[in-house]
Amino acid sequence: MNTLVYGAGNTLVSDEGFGVHLIDYLRRYWTFPEEVELLDGGTLGIMTGYRVEEADRLILVDVIDADGYPGEIRRYGLQELLLDRLPVKLSPHQIGIQEMLSLSALRGRLPQSAILFGVIPASYAAGIALSPPLAGVLPAVADLVVAELERQGHRLISLRDAGAPALRVC
Repeated sequence: MNTLVYGAGNTLVSDEGFGVHLIDYLRRYWTFPEEVELLDGGTLGIMTGYRVEEADRLILVDVIDADGYPGEIRRYGLQELLLDRLPVKLSPHQIGIQEMLSLSALRGRLPQSAILFGVIPASYAAGIALSPPLAGVLPAVADLVVAELERQGHRLISLRDAGAPALRVC
């Protein structure tokens, strides 16, 4: 079974780029088997729908617009991700991800399972660095994604001891 890890966001708008930063972080700190694909979906949304439809399982990472504190992590399942069930709106590029999943459902090509790890942002200011609260939770979200992949039976190899450049924090 193949799993797609999809990071969404605009890296020019600080915390909005969280999902993309997460994909970069995962690539720096783990190696993945060939049945796991990491996708920097950026702001492409619906344009990447075919990649979602090819996956058996989907793990999305994005910021969410919800009540709570900056850096708070939320987890949503597939049914909650469909347009009429998600209690919060996703970030400004949301017009792609939820609609993409709804279209896939209509076409009968929805992944067997899907999870969203959503994080409440602190800043939508122009800039390429994450705010301190989101930079601080990036490793925790990565650990959640890795744990989910391992729960699904994928074998990952940690490269954390190999070191990597630090994230830029605004």
